[in-house]
Amino acid sequence: MNAIKIVGVGSYIPELIKKNEDFLKNKFFNQDETAFDAEPEVIIKKFKAITGIEERRYVDEKLKTSDIATFAAETAIKDADIDPETLDYIIVAHNFGDVAHNKQQADTVPSLASRVKEKLQINNPNCVAYDLLFGCPGWIEGCIHSYAFMKAGMAKRCLIIGAETLSRVVDPNDRDSMIYADGAGATIFEQKEGSGGILAHKTATYAKTEANYIYFDKSFSPDREDDRAYIKMYGRKIYNFALSKVPEAMKSCLEESGKSIDDLKKIFIHQANEKMDEAIIQRFYKLFDRETPKDIMPMSIDKLGNSSVATIPTLYDMFLKGEFEHDSLKPGDTVMFTSVGAGMNINAIVYEI
Repeated sequence: MNAIKIVGVGSYIPELIKKNEDFLKNKFFNQDETAFDAEPEVIIKKFKAITGIEERRYVDEKLKTSDIATFAAETAIKDADIDPETLDYIIVAHNFGDVAHNKQQADTVPSLASRVKEKLQINNPNCVAYDLLFGCPGWIEGCIHSYAFMKAGMAKRCLIIGAETLSRVVDPNDRDSMIYADGAGATIFEQKEGSGGILAHKTATYAKTEANYIYFDKSFSPDREDDRAYIKMYGRKIYNFALSKVPEAMKSCLEESGKSIDDLKKIFIHQANEKMDEAIIQRFYKLFDRETPKDIMPMSIDKLGNSSVATIPTLYDMFLKGEFEHDSLKPGDTVMFTSVGAGMNINAIVYEI
């Protein structure tokens, strides 16, 4: 019996720290271009209470998404102790490609995965590299792709990366700009004899009325000098959508895995919004008539912000490497990865260590 397991993890967390106080000079506007009537101090205080974010990380001006994706990949390859020439697939989940500092145009040709393969200096032409655009759930979806390839006998070892430099696509006049951050996380999946690994997965896309809950549009500032587009979202709609749809998807995935709700040791959820994530997990446990266990949901959003596809692999790497004091996992433990994001997409994986 073969199991499809994570054999290496790695991440890249930028060094530049941007605190909430650094936004005090920003002028925030609503979608209709009217100014917020609250003082910046009040806006930031409410923002912290809702999102849990105190600070976030931004990349150095010289770096691009493909650079930090490579840094995370190199760490994962070293952690797995493998020859990168033996990789069958490199899948890079992102949403905005390489965006250079102070540039307005994203660069996605060639693909970021091809750039990572080049930076890793992999010669093997049978190592297939491609990008995956799937909103914030992109890293999980890449893991599901690798699982499918391995189950079909098309691969034995895959590198899945989630990387993003959202600081390059935020509107400084939009309060939501304080949510976003930069970072990269990587995992290597491999077929191994034994049990465990990925036990079940679930993916759904809701696009009939939800497709544009997260979108690209011009600055909210009435004094904007051009029509450059930035990442935008309807926060309340996303919140209600997530609470309605994500717990059900998690429940379906868990039931398919054959595991009990009581078997779950940890849930690694996309670091989108602290209050929203807490509410999702509480609703999930209520579906099983259970109280939410203490410390079931490790969080990194307070210090790292929301780096989209990078939040879960980065969080998982930090957790496995002991950065959550007095908290660990052991072989045989069951965890869940789950995310929601642009599309609107939802997915989940039940995984046995």
